Amino acid sequence: MTTEAKAERIREIAEQAKAERIETLDVRDKTAMTDYFVVCSGTSDLHMRSIADRIAETMKEAHIRPHHIEGEDSGWVLLDYGDVVCHVMREEQRQFYDLESLWESLPSLEGVQA
Repeated sequence: MTTEAKAERIREIAEQAKAERIETLDVRDKTAMTDYFVVCSGTSDLHMRSIADRIAETMKEAHIRPHHIEGEDSGWVLLDYGDVVCHVMREEQRQFYDLESLWESLPSLEGVQA
């Protein structure tokens, strides 16, 4: 599965699980750690865990497993698929950290010397 297809599939699964405010951020030109972030919100801790579990289970059926999962009891679950990282957050955490604005404001790595 291509990176783009993986990001789209995670987005579709989140949609099916009734996640709110689903955003796909293309960060290929901003970081070497991943290509895409999929960010979405759950309405409660239970809903958030349900979204994350549904993504993990459905991706596992496609033989794609996360490298790791973090924060299952913190109001923010991160599923790291390497080239795609999914953030499932409670709305309070999402507004506080504002990942969309943070990553949008970062300059491109293009032209940056190592």
